[in-house]
Amino acid sequence: MRRAAALDRFRIAAAVMVVCIHTSPLLSYTEAGDYLLTRVLARIAVPFFIMVSGYFLEQRSWRGLRAFWKKLALMYAACALLYLPLNIYAGQLDGGWLRRFVFDGSFYHLWYFPALLLGLPLASALRRAGWRAGMAAALLLYLIGLGGDSYYGLTKNVPGLAGMYAAVFRVFDYTRNGLFLVPLFLLLGAAGRRFGSTASVLGLTLSTAAMTAEALCLHLTGAQRHDSMYLFLPLVMLFLFSLLLSADRGGDRQLRRMSMLIYVLHPWCIVLVRFGAQLTGTEALFVENSLGHFAAVLAMSVCVSAALVYLTPQRPSPGLRAWRETDLEALAHNASAIRKALGPSQELTAVVKADAYGHGAVRVCRALRRCGVRSFAVACLSEGAALRRAGIRGSILILGYTPPEAAPLLRRWRLTQAVVSLEHARALSAAGSRIRVQLALDTGMHRLGIPAGDGEAIAEAFRLPGLKVEGVFSHLGTADSLAPGDADYARAQLDAFYGALAGMRARGLDPGSTHIQASYGIWNLPPQPCTHARAGIALYGVHSDGGAVRREIDLRPVLSVRARVASVRTLEPGEGAGYGLAFRAERRTKLAVVTIGYGDGLPRSLAVSGGEVLIRSRRCPMAGRMCMDQLFADVTELGEVLPGDIVTVIGRDGEQEIRAEEVAARCGTITNELLSRLGQRLGFLELK
Repeated sequence: MRRAAALDRFRIAAAVMVVCIHTSPLLSYTEAGDYLLTRVLARIAVPFFIMVSGYFLEQRSWRGLRAFWKKLALMYAACALLYLPLNIYAGQLDGGWLRRFVFDGSFYHLWYFPALLLGLPLASALRRAGWRAGMAAALLLYLIGLGGDSYYGLTKNVPGLAGMYAAVFRVFDYTRNGLFLVPLFLLLGAAGRRFGSTASVLGLTLSTAAMTAEALCLHLTGAQRHDSMYLFLPLVMLFLFSLLLSADRGGDRQLRRMSMLIYVLHPWCIVLVRFGAQLTGTEALFVENSLGHFAAVLAMSVCVSAALVYLTPQRPSPGLRAWRETDLEALAHNASAIRKALGPSQELTAVVKADAYGHGAVRVCRALRRCGVRSFAVACLSEGAALRRAGIRGSILILGYTPPEAAPLLRRWRLTQAVVSLEHARALSAAGSRIRVQLALDTGMHRLGIPAGDGEAIAEAFRLPGLKVEGVFSHLGTADSLAPGDADYARAQLDAFYGALAGMRARGLDPGSTHIQASYGIWNLPPQPCTHARAGIALYGVHSDGGAVRREIDLRPVLSVRARVASVRTLEPGEGAGYGLAFRAERRTKLAVVTIGYGDGLPRSLAVSGGEVLIRSRRCPMAGRMCMDQLFADVTELGEVLPGDIVTVIGRDGEQEIRAEEVAARCGTITNELLSRLGQRLGFLELK
């Protein structure tokens, strides 16, 4: 399967399956075929939606469960109101409506919402009990539910079980609910099991065949009370989800929203198609013909949902005066492109120090984990601990110095510490906590590390008690230059590094993870015989400066910085504006006051060094001195500009783009500094 936003794309397929269930596309042609499609194969749709919820909750260590639950409850309430007219028309507001609303859904397809609302806290409690105990309890609940669903014809005659299920059905209409079905699939999704692609395909094929045979046997014997739960369904979902996870790279928020809208809106579309067919006399084509009926309902559902998603522009929260937009699809694309540029045995280590160069470290790590990245690097202990508190799994290497007295925190947060000198290694060893470390080698940059030529010091670091050496790395000081002398120095550093690795292996020492390439090492050097390469600024789709590199990689900028127009002022010739009245109007001038300043991390010098912004897809020069919270833009040539208009400081607006490299160059710095200085009061808006 091609690596893309596989989970979000399959959401659309799952939504189409739900439409199939409620329209029976093949019924006019083959009853058996329609049964296989709608009552067997399409039964994977809702478990898939549930597993996706479990998977993403696990990525956050189930933090935010309460907020997710509240959001889901509000969605359910809105859906219930949406279908209230149909409830009234169908005469379903009887004495049992409230019970159905709480446990089974106020309309037939809305059962998903109360089921998930009940299943989420239950699955969370089971998760806290431990994986084995929790999964065993969830499986037991599923098996009990199975006896009240597809196997009810067999269990209803068993003494004791009949009474138990009778009690269940006094509360629930079905056992495919939040008590019996949802916890197992939430935990299966949270587990995120990945098998090899061959094993996933083979397992999916065999388990699907087994479930199909199981369903046909149960159907022919009349054992089914309902047909949402099968004995082999969890296995089918386990292998299917593994296959999708192996192909999943990034996310697509529009597809996510669209799939949910198709799910929610399609019953209304069924009603409207039937009504329209009756008005136009086309019932034979769009109602009586099952395939025509399905096609019309699906087309209307997709068109309405797409219009709601794609014709409604995504806007920042009303409370944001200035914000960063992070394009997670661009981030996933960059990770994939960099991986292709590495050697076949190299893995990507994502450098997310300085809040992922201003992009938001937690959101970046979560997005990269969905892309299969499992190795991260930060600058200091506090950055690593913050990622762990946010639920980020995988290896996290601290590239900088950590005081030895903080060794217990390294162990507590399962962080890997860079050993910056032999003295540092000895002090960490003496601290008394067994910790994971990687040895930094000084190959010529003379910043941090044990000298690469000091084999005895390296061997001593390996032997120190309490230190588990998991890797060895170095950093190139001149890899960002193509000048012959700088290239020669980089080659000398490489020789020193590989010589040190050879010396370790000759002593019987395993270097473990090895890496020396950072972003410019990836751009300007061929793939290296290392296990990893560290991508920092390249991962975010920008260069440190505008200089040339030896090989370009197809990268896309991830970050945009935007603000708003607060007001528009008209100045007559000779009038001044801002501190020191540094701007003097030489003609009748319109100045837009923009809600961003140096307090948000922009260099103050940008306004006086030719800085520009984009307003309504046009470049407008900055004017006067930048303030802490505002700046001026000359919009005289722009026509109408209104308070609330969006201003782009970094990023694209229509056909115009201001890149981070351009802004950094105007300020005499590099993008690394520019982006990592962005202020914390800049909010975030995630795209896709």
